[in-house]
Amino acid sequence: MPVVLERDPDVLDTWFSSALWPFTTLGWPEKTPDLAQFYPTSVLVTGFDIIFFWVARMIMMGLRFMDDVPFHEVYVHGLVRDAEGQKMSKSKGNVLDPIDLIDGISLEDLVAKRTKGLMQPQMAAKIEKATRKEFADGIPAFGTDALRFTFAALATQGRDIKFDLKRVEGNRNFCNKLWNASRFALMQIQNPADLEGERELLAPERWIIGRLQHCEAAVNSAIDQYRFADAAHALYQFFWNDYCDWYIELTKPVLRSDSPFTSAQQCGTRNTLLRVLEAGLRLMHPVMPFLTEELWQRIAPVIGKAGDSIALAPYPVADLSRIDAQADGDTEWLIAVIRAIRSVRGEMDIAPSKALPLLLQGGDASDRQRAERYAPWLFALSRLASLEWLGAEEEAPPAALQLVGDLRVLVPLAGVIDVAAEQARLTKEQQRLEQDRAKTTAKLAQESFRSRAPAEVVAKEEERLREMDAALLQLGEQAQRLEHL
Repeated sequence: MPVVLERDPDVLDTWFSSALWPFTTLGWPEKTPDLAQFYPTSVLVTGFDIIFFWVARMIMMGLRFMDDVPFHEVYVHGLVRDAEGQKMSKSKGNVLDPIDLIDGISLEDLVAKRTKGLMQPQMAAKIEKATRKEFADGIPAFGTDALRFTFAALATQGRDIKFDLKRVEGNRNFCNKLWNASRFALMQIQNPADLEGERELLAPERWIIGRLQHCEAAVNSAIDQYRFADAAHALYQFFWNDYCDWYIELTKPVLRSDSPFTSAQQCGTRNTLLRVLEAGLRLMHPVMPFLTEELWQRIAPVIGKAGDSIALAPYPVADLSRIDAQADGDTEWLIAVIRAIRSVRGEMDIAPSKALPLLLQGGDASDRQRAERYAPWLFALSRLASLEWLGAEEEAPPAALQLVGDLRVLVPLAGVIDVAAEQARLTKEQQRLEQDRAKTTAKLAQESFRSRAPAEVVAKEEERLREMDAALLQLGEQAQRLEHL
């Protein structure tokens, strides 16, 4: 593992570099008479603004006095700027102390910190005004791991980084989601016997195991190439979308008390739920060391793994032979159909508790086989009252339509929605969009607007007009369907 040599300013750039430590260092030895004997490969992490003033001179000094370079690779990251793109500076009063982001700070304390010891005391009033405007309620506590993950997600080489607290807030929510997912997984184990005995892996289990292999391969490849933002993105997508949003949902019909599944299938689901999570925590550990340590210490003993720390456990390596193409295709089909039904609920404002009839039409033999095989998931996760197939030439009743490949997913609307109320809602929404469209059309028709406004502003308005046209077309189609009810 290479060692990180750092610059040491008193603002976020140091913390940005520090966020990359778990990827690139084991730490300093107590005595280093010959750095190369401890670390044959070393890397410097720094911003691009001091390549000559710091990096080049260190190399020249090393060659002159030690006959060797002090590091063999340089990882260059962007400068951390404030939300307005300004470089952080005490004289501007826009410096953010990472400790304040971790622990939180009140507005009055933040104002006092930013206006104390200024080289230009006359700037105090301006700094106080700007601080009170930007942080009216102070800064809430985001926690260390949310901040570290944010830095990793922003670590694209050479790009200036506008540091926005909303990114940290979003990643704090990500930490909470991971915590709640772990609680759910542990709650499925009432006693050790729940994980023992014969195991049968259903398609969702084989799918999530495959998704884990893809994630492990992506993360390891990204780290090897110093693409830390890509590593963070792969971890986020796996945990948030694959594991939390879908796999946990897909386990619920299997693990509920009145489940039609066998004990072997339930045992396989419980083991997969925990073992994939445990491996994912080890994969996540470099960017979320505290949360993953806490969760790993609770989960690892349940599945028979021992160790003093997650940091001493083996780092996951992908085994692509565990990817099951058949299970991937089946599970992706199941997810697509559930999404289609939920989309109809959202568009038609149908209550989640309302059981819906479902009609399927078209598709091929594999669609019919999948609909039969995965009916328990469809009924449970889509809240269905019935599921029927229509013949290819059979006329469908008035229904909301979604397509999954060549398969037509139809939700009959008669008796499901209040037609009059829905027509009134659609009319109101159409009127609002037509008014907005008229204003946007008038603005784009003005030559003065097109000649004076920046090109990106004009393009944004044109895109907005296209979106409104598409929305009006969709509302018109819905209104026509309602007329036939």
